[in-house]
Amino acid sequence: MKKFKFLIIGKRTLLCVGLALTVAFFGVFCGACWNKTLTTTANTKKLPIYCTQNDKKQIAISFDAAWGNEDTGQLIEILAKHNIKTTFFVVGEWVDKFPESVKQLSSAGHEIMNHSDSHPHMPELSAEQMTNEINSCNDKIEKITGRRPTLFRAPYGEYDNTLIDTLSSMNMFCIQWSIDSRDWREDYTVDKIVNGVLNNVKQGDIVLFHNAAKHTPEALPIILEKLISDGYEILPISKLIMTNNFTINHEGRQIENTTAKSQLSF
Repeated sequence: MKKFKFLIIGKRTLLCVGLALTVAFFGVFCGACWNKTLTTTANTKKLPIYCTQNDKKQIAISFDAAWGNEDTGQLIEILAKHNIKTTFFVVGEWVDKFPESVKQLSSAGHEIMNHSDSHPHMPELSAEQMTNEINSCNDKIEKITGRRPTLFRAPYGEYDNTLIDTLSSMNMFCIQWSIDSRDWREDYTVDKIVNGVLNNVKQGDIVLFHNAAKHTPEALPIILEKLISDGYEILPISKLIMTNNFTINHEGRQIENTTAKSQLSF
């Protein structure tokens, strides 16, 4: 009897141990899944606006102004000749050096928007430092033009969630580009710039150019004339993008909320 009793107790013990291990396993497994879900959610990368969903033949052309100023006046003349208004993203330090060019651009009807104050690598900054960079440039632009920027383009095209959130808290939009003219490259000829834009452009695109780039004054008229002849309307970025009720998808394309699930909604 004692031996039999010993065996019964052993089975019960094994049963209890088994149940305990099962509970522990599912607890760890579920905990791991939950933590993974939280981590994935927390690490979801937010995107700026690269381009827009558009059922019209509309695009935007933009220029970054950070260093030189050799051809700003010439660009103004070219754009005026084709009756086109665009968006210039300027660095605060550039505004300090060339306030008259800022006035000329604004007087010509172009948007003057924010490209940071000192052209830093934004993801290396804290949220407070980002805010200071953005506000400092905004203040300089507003002092000259009377209008405070609502759009921001990150130097080097570098951004992170902190930057997107910081701009959102300031009621500003982070703008990238869907077509890079590569006019900044020393080895890019006029033909390469022209073909790179015209062979890839589609409605809703945002095209990137630079002032003070070697071949831009030569390439720009060719590009504009072809786009116009193909039926494209060229707008400032603020006229192309949506300012509310939109989603930014995994490509950075701005889409109306009615047609897509939200990653970054306004």
